[in-house]
Amino acid sequence: MRRYGSCLLLALVGAAVLRISLFSELYLRYVQAGLRPYLVASGVVLVLLGAATAVVRRGERDVVGDADGHGDAGSGSHGHGHGNDQGDDPDHGHAHAGAGPRIAWLLTLPALALLLFPPPALGSYSAEREAAQRAAQGVGTFPGLPAGDPVELTLGEFASRAIYDSGRSLKGRRVRMTGFVTHGDGGTWYLTRLSVTCCAADATTSKVEVRGAPDGAPPVDTWVTVTGTWHPKGALGTDGAWPPVVDASAVRRVTEPADPYEKR
Repeated sequence: MRRYGSCLLLALVGAAVLRISLFSELYLRYVQAGLRPYLVASGVVLVLLGAATAVVRRGERDVVGDADGHGDAGSGSHGHGHGNDQGDDPDHGHAHAGAGPRIAWLLTLPALALLLFPPPALGSYSAEREAAQRAAQGVGTFPGLPAGDPVELTLGEFASRAIYDSGRSLKGRRVRMTGFVTHGDGGTWYLTRLSVTCCAADATTSKVEVRGAPDGAPPVDTWVTVTGTWHPKGALGTDGAWPPVVDASAVRRVTEPADPYEKR
């Protein structure tokens, strides 16, 4: 069985990649949607490579078996004497073909974990580890908000306008934003979202303090949609403006979206 260990590992990793990218949308927890074709292709290649390697090793085993049988038939007792020279181990000729130490089988555990128990998207723990994240641009005038009441905004868009928009485009407009809940000190809670450029490894945090929620703070990591109005705070472009604040008129629990990250 050790002979096929690396083949099994390749097949497991490939199957895990296909499970999250081809047969579900779990891959969105880790990478951007545009990378899906590459994940599917990688999974297929790994599965095929595992199968091909198994076939090759099976062929090598058959060839070695035929050679051993021929040698025994043609050499008589001499063949056994040759075996004794190698320690009287009838499997000595195959020992080197058995791949690697048994501890190498532990490498299958991460692949099995990804296949059977894919980890969740980044949540409050990842968000709270970061320092305050703010938009890269300086103070200036932003384009007008689109029509609609309330207007749908990402947390990143809301934060950028709240902190840097000298035109105060958020003033008097009802907004609606979706994210997960994180808690602060003294009963403060935030609507939070992680933003990615490529994958979960480069995630940064956007968060908005929620005030006046009718039913108080939901549990940590609960996904909610908040409707409300901007509450001006601090001078534009300063630490006093961070994090921005929304006065909530409604907080509705929702299911986690298939793509939990905002795009930068």
